[in-house]
Amino acid sequence: MGQQQLLLIVLGVIIVGIAIAVGISMFKSNAQSSNRDQVINDLNNLAAKAQQYYRKPTAMGGGGQDFNGFKLMPIDSANANGQYGVTTNAPTTVPPSGLSSTVSTSAQTIYIVGVGTETGNDQKNKVQAYVKVTPDSVIATTQN
Repeated sequence: MGQQQLLLIVLGVIIVGIAIAVGISMFKSNAQSSNRDQVINDLNNLAAKAQQYYRKPTAMGGGGQDFNGFKLMPIDSANANGQYGVTTNAPTTVPPSGLSSTVSTSAQTIYIVGVGTETGNDQKNKVQAYVKVTPDSVIATTQN
């Protein structure tokens, strides 16, 4: 083989290597973004359940204008997208602390936290988001 052919083969291998590296990077980014979107979607569904509980009278198994007693069922606490918990304090740490599946105090505001399955923006901890649930609003926030 001539030097020109060897140079073209080496150049081709380099280009293919770069293309593979870019493809892997794009795949990881897409998986992370997709997991974050799925966690936020689950959190919005859980927030709707919490608001429904808040509005339902206590005689019908609801909270009677309070989040006290709202709980995540086992099917709501974890799924293929991640794990979920509820707290009355805004989560400030990644990963979150102080989560449970039940609100055990009188509250007009609760936070439902979701921890995904993919590594988040910090490349260390899992994707994390939470929703602040009040009787008439839901505000989603991503943490990682």
